[in-house]
Amino acid sequence: MSDRGNILVAGGAGYIGSNACKALARAGYLPITFDSLVHGHEWAVKWVPLKRGDILDRARLDQVITQYRPSAIMHFTAFAYVGDSLTDPGKYYRNNAGGSLNLLEAARDGDINQFVFSSNCATDGMPDRIRITVETPQHPINPYRASKLMVERMLTDFGTAHGLRSVTLSYFNAAGADPDGEIGEHHDPETHLIPIVLDAASGQRPHVTIFGDDYDTPDGTCIRDYIDVSDLADAHVKAILALDTGAGSQTFNLGNGTGFSVRAVIEAVEHVTGKKVQTKVGPRRLGDPLSLVSSADAAGRILLWSPQRAATDTIVGDAWTWSLDLTAERMMA
Repeated sequence: MSDRGNILVAGGAGYIGSNACKALARAGYLPITFDSLVHGHEWAVKWVPLKRGDILDRARLDQVITQYRPSAIMHFTAFAYVGDSLTDPGKYYRNNAGGSLNLLEAARDGDINQFVFSSNCATDGMPDRIRITVETPQHPINPYRASKLMVERMLTDFGTAHGLRSVTLSYFNAAGADPDGEIGEHHDPETHLIPIVLDAASGQRPHVTIFGDDYDTPDGTCIRDYIDVSDLADAHVKAILALDTGAGSQTFNLGNGTGFSVRAVIEAVEHVTGKKVQTKVGPRRLGDPLSLVSSADAAGRILLWSPQRAATDTIVGDAWTWSLDLTAERMMA
C-alpha cells in the first residue's frame, strides 16, 4: 500500500495508461497495472506491479482486486482502430463495452466506488460546431465510438444504482512522449499523425499522405487538437484526487483549445528535426470534419487543470527524442 492508496489501472501498459501510471506514482499512489499486453508493452510498466489479465476474465479481475484492494479504477483498456471496428464490430462491442461492464461489476462487488474512464471526443461523431464541449450532442458514426459512448451510459447507470462516482475524460489526439524519455508512443500499425510524420523524417517511411488539401481552412488541410500525453496523465491524476475528496460524477473534455492543421504538424516536425518530410496529397477520407478543437474550460474551473506542454514544437520534440530511441532499438534488434 502506498501513501495515498492503490489504483487499479486497466490498460496501464499502453501509451496513455503507462504515462498515467507514472503520474500516479509521482502523486503518491501505487498503480496496479492490469493489462493483457495484446496492445500494451511490458517495457512500459516501470511502476510495478504488472498483473497480466484480460478485462473479459472476471475471475482474474476479482483475484487482483482481492489481492490489492484498490480504492479506485482507472480504465484505458479499449480496441481503438476505427477502420477495424467497421469490419469487425463484434470485437469492439465485446471488448470495449462488454469488458467495461465486467470491470464495472467487479468494482461494484469489490466495494470500489471511484472510477476514471478514458473516453474520446470522437463519440460526438460529426459535430455541428467546431469547438467541442461536454454539451455537444453525441452521435457516434462507427462501432469504436459507439462502444465508448455505451460505457459512458453504463457509468451513469451504475452511479444511480450503486453509488459509483466517476469522472469521464474525453479528448481527441494524444501526442508527444514522456519528457524524461522513459515511455512513449509505439503502435502497430501506427495510425497517429505525429509518429507517422516523424517516421517519414527519419526515413522509416517514404512519405506522408495528406488526405485532402481542399478544405475550407487556412492551408486547405484538416485541423485537429493535439494534447500532450503528460498533460493527459496529469488530468487523470487530478480526476482521482477530486474523487478522493468526495467529488460527484462528472464529464470533462480535454484539449489545448487550439487546433493544428496537418501541414502545420508537418512543418513543426521539419523545424524540430531539421529534415525535409516528403508528402503526397490523397483524396479526403470519408467522415473527416474540417476542424475539431476541444474546449477544456470546465476541467480548468473544476479540476484546476490546464495543458502545460501545448506548443507544437514541445510535443513534437519529445516525440522525436522518443522516436530516435525506437529507431536505435530497431537497428539493434
